[in-house]
Amino acid sequence: MKKAVLMAVVLTCLGCAKSVAEGLDRPKLVVGIVVDQMRWDYLYRYYDLYGEGGFKRMMNEGYNCENTMINYVPTVTAVGHTSIFTGSVPAIHGIAGNDFMIDGKMAYCCSDPTVKGVGTDSEAGMMSPRNMLTTTIGDELKIATDFKAKVVGVSIKDRAAILPAGHSADGAYWIDNATGRFITSTYYMEKLPEWVVAFNNKYGGKDERQVSYSTYGNLITEEMAKAAVEGEALGADEVTDMLTVSFSCTDKVGHEVATHSPEIREIFVDLDKRLADLFTYLDQKVGKGQYLAFLSADHGAANNILMLREHGIPADGFVASKKAKQLDDYLKGKFGVEQSLVNCISNYKVFLDHGAIKALSLDLDDVKEEAIEWLKGDKQYAYVVDLEHASEASIPSLIKERIINGYHRLRSGDIQMILNPANYEVSSEVIDKGTTHGVWNPYDSHIPFLLMGWHVQPGRTDAPTTINDIAATVCSLIHVQMPNGCIGNAVTIN
Repeated sequence: MKKAVLMAVVLTCLGCAKSVAEGLDRPKLVVGIVVDQMRWDYLYRYYDLYGEGGFKRMMNEGYNCENTMINYVPTVTAVGHTSIFTGSVPAIHGIAGNDFMIDGKMAYCCSDPTVKGVGTDSEAGMMSPRNMLTTTIGDELKIATDFKAKVVGVSIKDRAAILPAGHSADGAYWIDNATGRFITSTYYMEKLPEWVVAFNNKYGGKDERQVSYSTYGNLITEEMAKAAVEGEALGADEVTDMLTVSFSCTDKVGHEVATHSPEIREIFVDLDKRLADLFTYLDQKVGKGQYLAFLSADHGAANNILMLREHGIPADGFVASKKAKQLDDYLKGKFGVEQSLVNCISNYKVFLDHGAIKALSLDLDDVKEEAIEWLKGDKQYAYVVDLEHASEASIPSLIKERIINGYHRLRSGDIQMILNPANYEVSSEVIDKGTTHGVWNPYDSHIPFLLMGWHVQPGRTDAPTTINDIAATVCSLIHVQMPNGCIGNAVTIN
């Protein structure tokens, strides 16, 4: 009798397991799109100029999270791309800037001397995701499918291709500016796939300005994304695949001509056409409703200082290299030494030279205290914070949280500078054109978050969401575990 009951239970459980397995519903393809330096309000500033198949399609047919904020500083490219696809923050995923401290030296976020370029002999190919400390959506999709899923990343920028695709990606491809051709590294493979070689033969050879500072860059990014779908047969079988695509020209142009220029309008209207073409292609190749697409941005951008001043709005900037030298000169005089005590100012953080301070038998806390007091004398800074003790600082809780989230104890600097809302870093004293990003303020931290396609019903929400919620939401929709450093919450979209 007991055996009969046990057998019935086992058969029931097996039946349930089989039912769950057979009923598991996932899209054929997940497409993660990042638009570099896309302010949230660009969705509406150029709305009347957009066609029906790109941004408007996502807004009208998909789900629009209108109040998505970046919850850390600095708001820069490498950190933004990593945070979108890991659901995490620099304090956890370790990508603390485009450049940050590794083993006492400033290093590029994706630099990896243990690998070589594939498709190039230059240092442009010596890149990998090894400096990223957490998994991504793609990594978790790989794990969930016993590594049967294919994951590919594409962008003009190396960091925008590598970091979103994750550690276990089948490939990440970016442009070698010297040749205008897509390359990769030995982290992924020993030679370029034939489809990449064919793509380079057709589109390669353009110079950097043609590729990165014009609508042509949008075109080849879109075409490379489609070539990846074809070449890797993404979304062609029962196993869900993933494609990450980052459009970088918007950032290059934005830095050069700022937020209200005819050029930035042109690049976004063109991008809208590229998105429409990509979605039409995916409708036909993968199937309408068979893929899940989401779109966001790594950061926004400030309005140009001169433009704001001309309209009576307070605005000013500071040159980081100049400020670093002034601070270093002050500290050398204060402590009576000739050796530099300041490594640099980067990402609105002061990096002190710990090696020099130790060699001179100086106390690090004393040097930090003097540096902080000197910086507080500059009216451009609203707050100057010792990063080791940020939780104790008397500053607004929202800003404090973003400082703490952005601080990795082994990779960030020593002192965080929070500027007044009217101020930001400039590359030179010339402020007649161009802009930048990197601060906590809404113009930098308010980003779009749109979902469209597989199992997504039209809708919108003004509820507060963060950049970390993107990965959590996508993973929830496709029924895979969120990345191992994810701190976000899934948005209820249906």
